[in-house]
Amino acid sequence: MLEEFKKFALRGNVVDLAVGVIIGAAFGSIVSSLVGDIIMPLIGALTGGLDFSNYFLPLSSKVIADTLIEAKKQGAVLAYGSFLTITLNFTIVAFVLFLVIRALGKLIKKEAEKPAPVPKQELLLTEIRDLLKKP
Repeated sequence: MLEEFKKFALRGNVVDLAVGVIIGAAFGSIVSSLVGDIIMPLIGALTGGLDFSNYFLPLSSKVIADTLIEAKKQGAVLAYGSFLTITLNFTIVAFVLFLVIRALGKLIKKEAEKPAPVPKQELLLTEIRDLLKKP
């Protein structure tokens, strides 16, 4: 059974998948940083410092806090601002991934369109044929 597992684990597909997951996680961190550190501050600057993450609706009369963290300590709240922020982050991340995949697709297509180099043997045979055709 150990030998079977070894064959399974070392098959090309499993290793490729593992590499893809690791690279995907690293790329996810890069995109999250792009969204959190660059795009969201720009959106905040354009909207006058608007921060959706602290928007909430108290579901209890005990909740009188101004921030979401404090409000959650006091009682039940509907944190719709946090949901909006996460939805916006997801949309931006999905769009960035779309652009990256689209660019990779175009790059792969360009590589596929390049003609394959003619083998040296074929070039020599062509030269010989052309020389034999001459009178």
